[in-house]
Amino acid sequence: MVSLTFYGGVDEIGGNKVLLEDGDVRVFLDFGQSFTMGCDFFTGWLSLRGINGLGDYFEFGLLPKLKGLYAEEQLRFTDVSYVKPRFDGVFLSHAHFDHVNHIQFLDPKIPVFLGVGTKLFLEAMEKTSGFCSYGERVFRTFRTGDKVKVGGLVVEPVHVDHSIPAAYGFLIHTSEGTIVYTGDLRGHGSRRDMTEEFAERACECEPVAMICEGTRMVEKEKRKNYSEEQVERLSGKVVSSSGKIVFVTRYSRDMDRFRSFYNVARNNGRKIVVSPKTAYLLMKLVEDKRLDLPDPLKDEDILVYYKRKRSGGFEEKDYYVWERPFMDKMVTYEGVHKNQSKLLMDLDFYQFAELIDIRPDAGSHFIHSMSEPFSEEDIEDQVMHNWLDHFKMRFHQLHASGHMNRQQVTSLINYIKPKKVFPIHTENQHLFKKLPQRVQTVEYGKTYKLK
Repeated sequence: MVSLTFYGGVDEIGGNKVLLEDGDVRVFLDFGQSFTMGCDFFTGWLSLRGINGLGDYFEFGLLPKLKGLYAEEQLRFTDVSYVKPRFDGVFLSHAHFDHVNHIQFLDPKIPVFLGVGTKLFLEAMEKTSGFCSYGERVFRTFRTGDKVKVGGLVVEPVHVDHSIPAAYGFLIHTSEGTIVYTGDLRGHGSRRDMTEEFAERACECEPVAMICEGTRMVEKEKRKNYSEEQVERLSGKVVSSSGKIVFVTRYSRDMDRFRSFYNVARNNGRKIVVSPKTAYLLMKLVEDKRLDLPDPLKDEDILVYYKRKRSGGFEEKDYYVWERPFMDKMVTYEGVHKNQSKLLMDLDFYQFAELIDIRPDAGSHFIHSMSEPFSEEDIEDQVMHNWLDHFKMRFHQLHASGHMNRQQVTSLINYIKPKKVFPIHTENQHLFKKLPQRVQTVEYGKTYKLK
């Protein structure tokens, strides 16, 4: 008997945790953290206590109580007793935290299967972030073309285009037929050919079921979305028509967007300025030649921005060890101020205070290359515009989503032709009901038999 149980991604975007069972084989597809996890009980400084392990999580049902899944030390302050692992592995589709973050709680003896690039992302996140700690565990890497055997299951990873490199969908060959798991994917990025290849392979398998993401499965889009090529072209127009500095903000792990802005800077005779965290991530990712990213230590068109820290100056001892390798590429607020017309600079929203030191000329540009706020009353959005107005900067909204829209999702499903569709990673399961395929809407913690 093959069954699926959904412990995350149900009536929400993110937090995917799908348990697939085939006979005595049990594997999870992703093990991420929901974007809104615990928001009914925790806010601001009132947060989950790390010292209590999984105690706080179990109290409010934020993680499933499953024996044989979690590390012994995580169960110390809970009513769940530790037993040896009863699960055979976790397959990670990509490195966004809503798909990977909760692997930190798993028994380290349970193998985690992931792409070569995804492992590099996790290593960089663990080094540069104060809240990622995945610990010592069994990582087993794969690439497209591999076939991973777990008991009687054969999992075939196939690359897809998403807003982070090294993203995969899975073709899971079970005793009752092939199950397709999309992970997160899009068809309008710079590598849409990878998504097309995934769709072709999935169609060839004549799947009995498809677990499909539906992030943008909505009645009407609220946001203006472009293709990745359009983002690069329109950003290029902003830069080429101005002698002012251009600031950009993007999702930190979106390397397609980094590449777009890197190309824009180079094509206009400018250097791109990045943070030490981005420089460290790039340094890790160049280990995978297939990602084709520039080396921040060698590329003359990349500068690394160092902000003032403990001493108020720029002494090496002020910075974390992982930040120090890039100090030969250092540019400070003074260097940015003096060379505004020659630079395009990454500027995260939470680094806006650096504008006080940089003092950009009036009429400088800010390209917001992330999703637009959900409502016009979004507090952070208003704060952002207050800063931009204060420094008399011009605002541009240019973003390419990491997900297919409703029409694209519908076309994908109709092309693959699964016998049954399980919607996930969506707030609108009901919209899938309009598809010609049989659709099984899902409930949290409920088990669904394939036949």
